[in-house]
Amino acid sequence: MPTATSRRPADGREAGRRSTHELRPEGAKGKKKRKSKVRSPLWAKLLTIFGAITLVAGFGGVVMAKSYIGQLTDSIETGQVLDADSLKNDAPDAASALKGPIDLLLLGLDTREGWAPNTSRADTIIVLHIPASHDQAYLMSIPRDAYMDIPSYTKAGWHGGKDKANAAFFLGSQKNQGWKGGAALTASMVNKATGLKFNGVVVIDFNGFKRIIDALGTVYMCVDHETVSDHYIVENGKPVYAKGKPTGVFYKNSYKHKVGCRDMPGWEALDFSRQRKGGANGDYDRQRHQQQLIKAMAKKASSAGIISNPAKVGALISAAGSALKMDTGNVAVDDFIFALKSIAGADLLMLKSNGGTYNSADVNGMSAEMLSGNTLEMFEAAKNDQLGQFILAHPEFLNREK
Repeated sequence: MPTATSRRPADGREAGRRSTHELRPEGAKGKKKRKSKVRSPLWAKLLTIFGAITLVAGFGGVVMAKSYIGQLTDSIETGQVLDADSLKNDAPDAASALKGPIDLLLLGLDTREGWAPNTSRADTIIVLHIPASHDQAYLMSIPRDAYMDIPSYTKAGWHGGKDKANAAFFLGSQKNQGWKGGAALTASMVNKATGLKFNGVVVIDFNGFKRIIDALGTVYMCVDHETVSDHYIVENGKPVYAKGKPTGVFYKNSYKHKVGCRDMPGWEALDFSRQRKGGANGDYDRQRHQQQLIKAMAKKASSAGIISNPAKVGALISAAGSALKMDTGNVAVDDFIFALKSIAGADLLMLKSNGGTYNSADVNGMSAEMLSGNTLEMFEAAKNDQLGQFILAHPEFLNREK
């Protein structure tokens, strides 16, 4: 078997030259390279997506960056989610928690207009894994329709059972447990399936994502197949939110995302990334598009037009702070940020559960997805901090979209 590494192998288009994503042993130091364009650090990009654009440290100085971080942390709602020993990272104290591998659970909520409190479901469940070498980061999605064993959570009146993955957040939020209960039960479900323990949990609803993209202005997205919206229709030649009106492939007024690459405003980018019908691979296409959106947001956030404009940085932080809910496992948010400062944005790799293809089953008359053996092996590799080896053995799990 090839040498274990933390970076992805170059694809065919890059054969014959060294790729910036070429695999190498985790933690190993490579040969000196020529000076090249400075790469935006991943810690800044992630905190843009899940919080703030602290890339200003490279332009306005550390004091300026800490000022922005202070604004961000003051506006984020925090709470204790990882209060069970089985969910917490095994580090003995907060000081050592960020020295080894880091695993974050990222939850995107489907919260719609008119819905009552505690009715949201986590339609996006992503594990962000950073190896102990802190030279790479991986995004791994769990399908919303994956048939999962959801452990008991008596605080919310749930006594355990099996259901689709997106139900865990809803079940855990009942009896006034709110987002903390929903996140705790979802983390417990993921832990039971994968064995992963977490350094933190980040929760954001889709409306929050839209506010962050609006603060960025637009994001550059590519539509690989015409996609019909389940949320927008066209009236008088303009796209408008459907607000309960019929939508989908059977209605001619439904908005269509046309094939091609372009700058998208917040409503369009978010709507495209949420669609799971009409494509060849259903929710797996949506997983790819959501990961594409995260990368597009990261690229836009690190562009000169954003980081050099204090007004835009301030608007972005305001939008992000009001949209986020977090548990960082008793580690200060600014410590979390600067622990990741050496990871470059180009080092964010996206992995596809079940290799991006259906693995369906009929469960008591309900169509559901099952996590394949290779997918469970992927999460086991993350648990053991060996995702580099896994990608070498299963390159089909790598999402190569830019």
